[in-house]
Amino acid sequence: MAQKKYFEIEDPLVERAVLVGVDRGGGAWSLEESLAELERLANTAGAEVVATTAQRLDSPHPKTFIGAGKAAEVAEICASFDADVLIFDDELSPSQQTNLEKIVPKSVKVIDRTALILDIFALHATSKEGRLQVRLAQSEYLLPRLRGMWAHLASNRMGGGVGSRFGEGESQLEVDRRMVRKRITTIKRELAHLSEVRDLQRDTRYKSGVFKVAFAGYTNAGKSSLLNTMTQAEVLSYDKLFATLDSTTRKFVLPEGREVTLTDTVGFIQKLPTTLVEAFKSTLDEIVGADLLLHVIDASSQEYEAQIGSVEAVLQQIGAQHIGRVEVFNKIDLLDPASLEAIKARHRRALFISALQGEGIEGLVAHIARVAAASDEHFEVCIPYDRGDLVSLAHERCSIICEEHSEAGTCISMLVNAQHAKAFASYRKAGIKELG
Repeated sequence: MAQKKYFEIEDPLVERAVLVGVDRGGGAWSLEESLAELERLANTAGAEVVATTAQRLDSPHPKTFIGAGKAAEVAEICASFDADVLIFDDELSPSQQTNLEKIVPKSVKVIDRTALILDIFALHATSKEGRLQVRLAQSEYLLPRLRGMWAHLASNRMGGGVGSRFGEGESQLEVDRRMVRKRITTIKRELAHLSEVRDLQRDTRYKSGVFKVAFAGYTNAGKSSLLNTMTQAEVLSYDKLFATLDSTTRKFVLPEGREVTLTDTVGFIQKLPTTLVEAFKSTLDEIVGADLLLHVIDASSQEYEAQIGSVEAVLQQIGAQHIGRVEVFNKIDLLDPASLEAIKARHRRALFISALQGEGIEGLVAHIARVAAASDEHFEVCIPYDRGDLVSLAHERCSIICEEHSEAGTCISMLVNAQHAKAFASYRKAGIKELG
């Protein structure tokens, strides 16, 4: 397959990238769509794509992923475009990467989609936990690919003179591997501590009985923008892949007075590296523990159906397939009326919004309120005036139907979830029929 050529880059500091894809057929994503996304990933990482090339194969070549002839052609492309980095759209095995590095010019780095995504995550991680999660994923990816590249660290640690011969007799590769394994162990220990803190915070929210809503979706679908629109949270929101990595939870008060939590989580992508899913497990647990999942979808994307499939695959992988969810198509302001109607016809149960313009947000909030109240029980209570704490609880955690004051106390008709029913049971009015 012929390569695609691009204009020359004037900035000498910008790395020049060549992309390589393999078309094996039968996938949800076409080769062109996948390479277009790979180019966006490269741009997000700070590189400019100068050429792309692809090959049709039934299965990857065991030695070089692409055939020997194609590998030689790729080397020529790298040389002719003075490329700095060669990026494969699929994950390379350590041996494939090594063999390719022997074929291309020595100045060209050979990486795959997984390494590129890890690099982007490293650029965008801001919290301590996020940085540790990225370092863990990078270290686990690096371990099987070590080829003495950490020698300078070992020499710095050893120094010279007395004691410098400690460890003699083992190869540099063994030293390197031991160092990375030690780093992995240390990071996992730190993450376990941070995870305990996050679990404690999560358990506190769960025990509070607050209805929990989590946002999930493909990267750049507009989850952070939606959270900002609904809660004025001022969460970082850019039109780029993986702009935010850390989960953010904000309180939100429904029109009837009930308080819920909204949690924005890391975006997904096709071929999401397994190392990242594992490293970000504590963050993704925010999805697993939700009462309602809003699957935010970029309605303006030509690949939205494939993106839906990629998100559903990750949700299955983390055990979130059982959680009730609703599809929320965002960015409808970018669609013409005919295109919007076509999507609505295919996704009749979905909600349609524009987080940027606020369109459809009222309907989304109403849907959250209906789901939150679906399992509630109807209570008629009369709370003594000395139990103002219960009146506050009713306003914060329940849906108030009506409220009035009497000599006996505050009389409230409300919908109560199972978690808070016991708190109000002793103040329930006798002879009131429960509504189904």
